[in-house]
Amino acid sequence: MKRRDLIHQIVVGGVTFFVLPQVLTSCSKDEDEPDPPGTGGTGSTSITIDLNANPSLKNTGGSIITQSIIVINLGEGNFAALSSVCTHQGCEVGYDPAANDIKCPCHGSVYTTAGAVIAGPAPRALRSYTITQEGDILTITL
Repeated sequence: MKRRDLIHQIVVGGVTFFVLPQVLTSCSKDEDEPDPPGTGGTGSTSITIDLNANPSLKNTGGSIITQSIIVINLGEGNFAALSSVCTHQGCEVGYDPAANDIKCPCHGSVYTTAGAVIAGPAPRALRSYTITQEGDILTITL
């Protein structure tokens, strides 16, 4: 083997050894979904939403996204509050009132309004949050 060939193999091998693992893991998503902003990881805070300031939530099928949480008016005084972060690659999901489901625009994952996975590639359900209503104020417990 020539000296030039040996040096070439060492350089290619070194680059492969150090760069390839970084490239392969850069497309993966951390298993744990981050806590919503403002929670400090404690889950002890809440978000309040005034329905008068968010008129789309006054109608069945209306939805908003606030602080990485999608809030949906399910009708008959029922609301859902779920993480708006897809569990596959972290894209922001959106509510489709015509289909009554939640879709990820990036890779096609579909969730129920309870957060369960209907169609992948999402590996797990969306995190759901407790939501209560007093008059025109919704409170989401994080």
